[in-house]
Amino acid sequence: MILDEIVADKKRRLIEIVQQIPLEKIRKEAEKEAHSNKNTPKRSFYDALKAPGLSIIGEFKKASPSLGTIQSKILLTERMEEYNASVDAISCLTEEDHFHGNIDYLKQIRIMSPLPILRKDFMIDEYQFYEAKAIGSDAVLLIAAILDDVQMKDFYQLARELGLDVLVETHDEAEMERALRLDARIIGVNNRDLRDFTIRLDTTRRLSKMVPDDKVFVAESGIVKDEDVRYLLDSRVDAFLIGRAFMEAENPKQLARHWKQL
Repeated sequence: MILDEIVADKKRRLIEIVQQIPLEKIRKEAEKEAHSNKNTPKRSFYDALKAPGLSIIGEFKKASPSLGTIQSKILLTERMEEYNASVDAISCLTEEDHFHGNIDYLKQIRIMSPLPILRKDFMIDEYQFYEAKAIGSDAVLLIAAILDDVQMKDFYQLARELGLDVLVETHDEAEMERALRLDARIIGVNNRDLRDFTIRLDTTRRLSKMVPDDKVFVAESGIVKDEDVRYLLDSRVDAFLIGRAFMEAENPKQLARHWKQL
């Protein structure tokens, strides 16, 4: 199963990363980042998605197991200019082996954008949360499919202590129940099944019935055309996380603004 392979590769990567920058050092860098931001306006991922109307998270990724290498039609600097003018938050893939991501991309984006940034990765170790804070992230992703209840609770608490918002990602009813027991403020449904990477938009519609009104509800993956947006808007979605459509678009700003007006 591809998900198991991704997690196994992430574990190997972490061994190498920790050897280069020990946990204690990255923890100090995270604390320094948290302290240095005390006198600056807070970038809230939660508030950006909670705002009235449809919010959009514009993603930056270089590749994926389902799409292969993505040929972006515009430079990163141009993309950030367009995102800054049209979306509400940014998602940056940092997984190296299967999505060709890197924390350096997030560092570059942090300089280019005032928007809240989600570090999108397969978070399986406390080290990654300190690293996320140290590199300028405002939120992290917790994927219920790769974590048990104890890990989810501990990682959620650690992220919040670091001042990071958390998007808890679910794929089915059992995972949604776990996210609700965690009392997560932001709950996402990934329409892409991470076991075989098939996409079913009705996953969001089906699971939306379980989500209380006081939660921020995010639809992820498979949103590529007007019909997809209209279909999911009927599911009480607060925000869309969109990757492929924006990465392949010559003018993501125009596309984001168009979808917000549907």
